[in-house]
Amino acid sequence: MQEQQENKYSTNSYAKEEISKLESRYQFCGHTLKITRDFSSNLGISAIIWEAGLVLCRYFEQEKIRFSGKKVIELGSGTGIVGILAVLLGGDVTLTDQSMALDQIKFNVTNNIPGPIQQRATVSALVWGENQDQFPTNYDFILGSDIVYSSRDFPALIQTLQHLSNQNTVIYICSKMRESMGAIDFHEKLLPQHFKTEIVHRTADKEINVFKVTKMDPVDGIEKLM
Repeated sequence: MQEQQENKYSTNSYAKEEISKLESRYQFCGHTLKITRDFSSNLGISAIIWEAGLVLCRYFEQEKIRFSGKKVIELGSGTGIVGILAVLLGGDVTLTDQSMALDQIKFNVTNNIPGPIQQRATVSALVWGENQDQFPTNYDFILGSDIVYSSRDFPALIQTLQHLSNQNTVIYICSKMRESMGAIDFHEKLLPQHFKTEIVHRTADKEINVFKVTKMDPVDGIEKLM
């Protein structure tokens, strides 16, 4: 992976210091991704390209993971970088986030995915714990990067993962292991109550982990309760 350059766009051509958009370029799996962050819409954390997202993209590259013919959903898409790469790797991908971030995602989808295959990318609002029932339960893959950062959202995230997945679904969650934000407790205590989980990749500094998660068999769940 290589970050190539950043281009800045101003909301006012006479006031270059007032930057509203910032484009960064990355290369993964033979694709150049031009990811634009929109700072004019008060998107907060959704306008950040998180390192965990880059780590997950790099993991797909290193492991030669492809999504051809697979049904994929990304949670907390933010800029859309992970979901866009999944489309370019063959997947039929639904990129989701809160409604305020959707325009940013759509902009990046249009800029990065060739017209003939853009129909394989869908951008939708998804609020964990509220409207996940509007989405199907037959996804082959669920993707999420740096979505484990607020303990108050953990029950809703678990509920959403349970709804969207089935016994054949593979979930990749890439997390920065911030103890102060509950990531360690989520991955070591809460998630294993409902899913089988393993670390499949860890950065050299051991701060960011890629977890491969699958739904627990009903029998296994009963045994855990006994």
